[in-house]
Amino acid sequence: MTSLWNKLSEKETIWLTFWLTIAETICFGLVMWWWEFTVIDEMFEAEEIATHIGNMTLQQRNVHIWMTATLDVLYPFTYSSFFLGVAIRAFKGHWLAILPTLLCVPTDLTEGYAQVMLLSGHKDFMAIKTTATPLKLLLFGTALIITILGAARLWLEPARGTGKKQS
Repeated sequence: MTSLWNKLSEKETIWLTFWLTIAETICFGLVMWWWEFTVIDEMFEAEEIATHIGNMTLQQRNVHIWMTATLDVLYPFTYSSFFLGVAIRAFKGHWLAILPTLLCVPTDLTEGYAQVMLLSGHKDFMAIKTTATPLKLLLFGTALIITILGAARLWLEPARGTGKKQS
């Protein structure tokens, strides 16, 4: 695990995972724009989710399913690699700095599975969706704040022994 932590915390890896996260985020927006729908990823109230899915066309539901089963499976691994890299580098891998990200990945994937099932007409997955989504949002938000604080710390602290700010 140490070699993975080392690789994630390398500057080049942090920048790569940052840009991959941005690119994937843009892809979500492009898919939603092209097929004219809003994802249910941030929705956690059962009635709102059911109404939203009910108002989607079959094509929109199918595109949402495919996007969730592909891009949204990759996304947690991409953003978590970025978040972890910054946390490991800025906070020396302290468990409190990495725990929200580590818990967010399985929560996000569980939510995605429930979404695919709901979009496919399996209403029995609503309880999983309405539980996983707020937990995912809390964990993601916490991990994002840690990442922002870690990036600020890395940028503001002088590089070791050089007297220069890190880039």
